[in-house]
Amino acid sequence: MIARIEGTLEDVVDGVAEVRVAEGIIYELLVPACDAGELLMRQGRSVAFHTLHYLESQGQGSHFVPRLIGFSSREQRAFFELLTTVKGIGNRKALRAMQVSHARMAEAIAAGDAKFLATLPEIGKRTAESTIVELKGKLDPFLADPTAARRAAQASVAAAITALPVGPAADAEEVLVALGEPRAQARAKIDRVVAASGGTTLPADEIVTRALRTRGVG
Repeated sequence: MIARIEGTLEDVVDGVAEVRVAEGIIYELLVPACDAGELLMRQGRSVAFHTLHYLESQGQGSHFVPRLIGFSSREQRAFFELLTTVKGIGNRKALRAMQVSHARMAEAIAAGDAKFLATLPEIGKRTAESTIVELKGKLDPFLADPTAARRAAQASVAAAITALPVGPAADAEEVLVALGEPRAQARAKIDRVVAASGGTTLPADEIVTRALRTRGVG
């Protein structure tokens, strides 16, 4: 098991760093996307990586190629190993997804910020949501203030619950969705109808009627 490599950084191209550890011996390491820019400025200088050694499947699993991943710290390596426990996130995907620091990613996951996570490479909406669910309660070692992160997550959930329509508005939303309206658009139109009613409680059928008049309006 190769746990650490020190040497001279020869080159960094497309997320791959080449490190000369001795005369005639150069190791190739995959590196997280967030580190590539800084490493480009350190070519020709001494570097050290905390490494992870694994076998990458090739040719539909017919043979395996040894790979090394280089991390700037033990903490970054530990976060990577945790991230790759999420279903659907393999080593290569995790490296590309780590376009921001592992601390920033941990903060977003702990806060339940699926919107931010979905902007990262390889992390779509569904993967962002599953990452939050699967890693809940496992991120304290990577957070500057775990208590604040938990408060942010609770506030996010509370805000989402508050925003959900209830009563006639909820019934009207289901009718609009059944008529083919995208849920987000249906909710936006219902919000506008309710706001324009001046506080008057409208029955579901009236909300639907008024919302349909705004078809084609975002």
